[in-house]
Amino acid sequence: MAESTLSMADVERLMHDSSADVRASTAAKVAQQYDSTEISTVERELAEEICRAMLGDAEVVVRAALSENLKNCPDVPREIALKMAGDVDLVALPILEFSEVLSDEDLVNIIASSGESKQVAIAHRSAVGGTVADALVATDNEEVVAELVANEGAELGEKTLASVLDKFADSDRVKAPMAHRKTLPVSVAERLVHMVSERLRDHMCAHHDLPDELASDLVLQSRERATMSLSGADTAADLVKSLAENGRLTASIVTRAACMGDMPFFECALATISALPLDSARTLIYDRGPLGLSAIFDRSGLPDFLLPVLRTAVDISQETAYDGLEGDRERFVRQMIERVITKFDHPGQEIDPDTLEYLLKRVQVDSPPTALQ
Repeated sequence: MAESTLSMADVERLMHDSSADVRASTAAKVAQQYDSTEISTVERELAEEICRAMLGDAEVVVRAALSENLKNCPDVPREIALKMAGDVDLVALPILEFSEVLSDEDLVNIIASSGESKQVAIAHRSAVGGTVADALVATDNEEVVAELVANEGAELGEKTLASVLDKFADSDRVKAPMAHRKTLPVSVAERLVHMVSERLRDHMCAHHDLPDELASDLVLQSRERATMSLSGADTAADLVKSLAENGRLTASIVTRAACMGDMPFFECALATISALPLDSARTLIYDRGPLGLSAIFDRSGLPDFLLPVLRTAVDISQETAYDGLEGDRERFVRQMIERVITKFDHPGQEIDPDTLEYLLKRVQVDSPPTALQ
């Protein structure tokens, strides 16, 4: 293993052989010694001065050796780090990607004054703060933003991700890594589902000779199933809000939620389309008398034939519970669908959960899938 500390032999060698390779080797040893915990204060000051001098070396390989060996050093002076960050890519990129000496303000300034390669290096940092992330998104550079959203260490809030989708709605290079992030705000996930389904519809029409109406119907069903998979007790309100804001809170998806027993979504949806506070909506939905659900239904604008369907779904949801065993969610949904459809179809017939599309198809025929007001 090569000696990593600077010795008198290195100094003598440097005096007699000033080639770039020798200077680069010396620079690496100086940097490694500077980062040592065993170095004295005087030795550190001397190493620091040598580093400053070598940053003025005309040979890139010398400055790059310093950068590579100082990139993880937490004690390197900020002005040295900044000088390396402003150098050519071979010198700057290790510092930009790894150095913790640079502040978010430093990084934002560098993003504004640098090209793609340096911006990508910053996007790769193990931790990217929200301010830095916003500056990277503001570059409008597809490659930079794709690398950013692929970085799980990047702090990407709902507003930032929404901005990314606004800018790169047609970019699979950006949307694919976004879709694979471990967590996404439900509003962003819902928009991604919609974008993917619209592209699927266009592909089906173009490549499979399907009528546009049939392709739209198939995609709508698929999209609604995928959208409902995002719903949960903690996400229902945000999901309903996103759907309503984007014109996708339809009679079909409201009916799907009720028939699947997703009552948190159903409650929020009825409250939204009826312009009622959520607590008031819940009181009316679960009122045991004949007027409560009818009253909120009349305000909702839903097709008239759906009232008995939704009343049945509400009643069944009150009578059916999770069993607490593995797969209880799937069994609960199946029971809900079977009981709702049996009520309005053929009693005694074994019902597959996909038969829910029977009811939803009728909703789509009698009430086109436009947003409810």
